[in-house]
Amino acid sequence: MTDTEIVTSPETQKAPSMMTLGSPALHEFIRYFAASLIALVVDIVGLWLLTEFLDVPYLVSAAISFLLGLIIVYIASIYWVFEARSIRSPAAEFGIFLVIGLIGLGINELILGLLTEYAGLYYMISKIASVFVVFTWNFFARKYVLFAKAR
Repeated sequence: MTDTEIVTSPETQKAPSMMTLGSPALHEFIRYFAASLIALVVDIVGLWLLTEFLDVPYLVSAAISFLLGLIIVYIASIYWVFEARSIRSPAAEFGIFLVIGLIGLGINELILGLLTEYAGLYYMISKIASVFVVFTWNFFARKYVLFAKAR
């Protein structure tokens, strides 16, 4: 038996790196999803605490907590999530990021209000329903407007 025929033990083999598994777009999506989960926890906990313990109306609480999550996702997006940036000016980039986020906030408030006021759902259930729509809007708008590779 030659040396090349000897099977190495699993302890000496390395697992494939994240870069060898899937496309860069998939990696960005996974990182954005992770960052969004952290922001979502802040958003939902903030919504609940402000509404239940400070008696802030749920739509006002939702806006405040959403904006806290927006800050978390912005910081994660520029330092960790996206590999390319299409806008050089940090002020312009944040402005556009904020506009996309405010559109997401509008979608969030609309879904939250409709499902809570007209469908009679508990506001936290309405919030969970809005998360899926807002996440999809935010990811694709940010990916293709702010963090696309320069053409």
